Amino acid sequence: MKAQEALVGATRQLTQAGIEGAAGDARRLLAHALGIAPDRLTLALQDPLSEGAQMRLDAAIAARAAHQPVAQITGKRMFWGQEFRVTRDTLDPRPETETLVATALEQPFVSLLDLGTGTGCILISLLKSMPFARGTGTDISPAALEIARENAQTLGVAPRATLIESDWFSAVPGRFDLIVSNPPYIAQDEMAGLSADVRDWEPLGALTPGGDGLDAYRAIARGAGARLMAGGRILLEIGPTQGAAVGALLAAQGFHDIAIRQDFDGRDRVVTALQPGDTDSCGCA
Repeated sequence: MKAQEALVGATRQLTQAGIEGAAGDARRLLAHALGIAPDRLTLALQDPLSEGAQMRLDAAIAARAAHQPVAQITGKRMFWGQEFRVTRDTLDPRPETETLVATALEQPFVSLLDLGTGTGCILISLLKSMPFARGTGTDISPAALEIARENAQTLGVAPRATLIESDWFSAVPGRFDLIVSNPPYIAQDEMAGLSADVRDWEPLGALTPGGDGLDAYRAIARGAGARLMAGGRILLEIGPTQGAAVGALLAAQGFHDIAIRQDFDGRDRVVTALQPGDTDSCGCA
């Protein structure tokens, strides 16, 4: 069987399983089975499919038909131009989270704290884009931290990245001029409406804190002031309807210049705020 025939069959299987974007997923999984980059697949479509490649493709298509995310099947996800390792212990990095990275890079920083780092995609992307900066990433999941360490090593920022197990600020020392986070924010009553790809396969603790979805923001807002330098910035990814509520939590803790940024689809995505104090003293505390 040629790779082209296998692609047609794989696309049909995923379509019948109700997978949205079946054709694109089939192409990515065939490239994975062949051990080539997806953008090289067209060149290989007329080649015979080896027995080993067919077995890998069959397993990958079966997993995707069961709604396992493609990134978990391949173990890879592109984010901010870099390839990150992904497992079931980590949240699958989303393109909209790049809005948080882009906003953070609008101003220089030298000391960065990423709360709930997961794969490390935010922390590592920011460090690669700001070569003189150092950063700390926290997570309550030891398994996620191992993936973040591997990604930091692979992508060349390990000497500038500190990764620690911490429940938000509980084990974090020092102060920073930038704090970022993409915390769990899905309300408990919204969980049932998530796609099976997300609800059944991604770590529950990275998706929802339960209740109204705001508990993580409450904890971050309460603790950020003690860990942010005067004039420093805090940037939080949010769900599209949470901007006003998260902004109010930050305002209640004394943060100012609160603003909301939209993602590429025009949805509210990032809340930004400043710590009171003279920005000239930032980095001196």
